[in-house]
Amino acid sequence: MLVIPAIDLHNSQVVRLQQGAFDKVTLYNRDPAGVAKAWQEAGAKRIHVVDLDGSVQGKGVNTPAIKAICNLVDVDVEVGGGIRSEEDAARMIDLGVTFIILGTMVVDDRKGAKRIIERFPGRVAIGIDAIGGKVAIHGWQDITDVDVIDLARYYEEAHPAFIVYTDIKRDGMLTGPNIDATASLARKVDIPVVASGGVSSIEDLVALNNIPHLVGAITGKALYEGRIDLKEAISRIEQR
Repeated sequence: MLVIPAIDLHNSQVVRLQQGAFDKVTLYNRDPAGVAKAWQEAGAKRIHVVDLDGSVQGKGVNTPAIKAICNLVDVDVEVGGGIRSEEDAARMIDLGVTFIILGTMVVDDRKGAKRIIERFPGRVAIGIDAIGGKVAIHGWQDITDVDVIDLARYYEEAHPAFIVYTDIKRDGMLTGPNIDATASLARKVDIPVVASGGVSSIEDLVALNNIPHLVGAITGKALYEGRIDLKEAISRIEQR
């Protein structure tokens, strides 16, 4: 299982939100590319980047910061937020992004999402952000009646690279990941799953690493708050 550090972008700065709320934002760094370089030097093999403004506005907003990250690091970079068309996806890949993550459009435009997955095989993941088993879209502003498992199974035949599954209630809260829901998803679909939300310690990562078919775990706030040392976490988890 990969330990994947997160860089959430708001106004071209590194921040963290609590449960996706923009009125609960903490600024951590004004140099996203520098942060990405530090995570690479600590041993990260992949970096998770979210354009928070783009996820709400439905278009790329923090593109210059994403480009700077891709230009400075040599590891894989996955990016989500504001990617709503084939043109958006192509633009990200042209910047040097390794994996693009489709979020809102996997609910709002399923045919379009499948076209993007087919156009860029092995490069497109789907992001499923959930609260109470239901999918949230538009930067978590809208809760749908779409079931997490049903949505994931819909995309199995399209073969996305992986699913990023986020438990919104736990995101940025340092309360521990939702092990049961994550394990249920990983067990019920054939698509590899990356867990996100709530990681507060290396012990949380160890618990996630025990879930079959889980290929990665994203951690953000715990790194920025000094609760997890990335180098130590990678040593314990990825070398088991």
